[in-house]
Amino acid sequence: MQPVSLSNNETGAGRIQRASSLAEDVYEAIFAQLMSLKIAPGSRITVDNLVKEFDVSHTPIREALGRLEGEGLVLKTHLIGYRAAPQITRRRFDELYEMRLLLEPHGAAKAAAAMDEAKLGTLLEAAGVMSRREGKDERLRYSNFARQDAIFHDKIMEYAENELIRETLGHQHTHFHIFRLMYHSRVTAEALDEHEAILAAFGSADPDAAAKAMRAHIEHSRDRLLPAFD
Repeated sequence: MQPVSLSNNETGAGRIQRASSLAEDVYEAIFAQLMSLKIAPGSRITVDNLVKEFDVSHTPIREALGRLEGEGLVLKTHLIGYRAAPQITRRRFDELYEMRLLLEPHGAAKAAAAMDEAKLGTLLEAAGVMSRREGKDERLRYSNFARQDAIFHDKIMEYAENELIRETLGHQHTHFHIFRLMYHSRVTAEALDEHEAILAAFGSADPDAAAKAMRAHIEHSRDRLLPAFD
């Protein structure tokens, strides 16, 4: 599906252009605002305001907010309404990265041992989508990168053939929360280079190199985002 096109490409606001599924487009538009911090962590999200901003009915807005609630990006309180999830704490950040360092390098090694041409092709395609800079809306590009990054890492865990590890990482919605910490092009540019090292290890079907590349990627990701807590 093509990402939502907004009439105001610089601010991520404006009427939804109904080129595909309206519910999906509304979801992508709100997701982009959450990821780029246009909707600030912890701030109230008013359904009526979004209805006016996107020129749509209440139904797709509520459907999108329900989906985002399931992803841990939106919270709903009875009789109060919706608000953006608060930013993760430094302690939670440390715990997430400790978990990732325990699980993902091992998963990458297992995936490398089971790698074949079809699996590598899928990962290369995901990496290729992340490297594109299509459209003028920087917010949408950033949110699309965050989503593709989550898919990339999830696929690696799928190929590791350990569903418990995959589910444990997936249920934390780790990538969505860490990408909300810092809206900056450095986050995406450096991650692309690190993905290349991981893909090279997969291309060689080298478990040790895959584990090493994944560990380096996670450590660099942690170090890039630490300044968000200064």
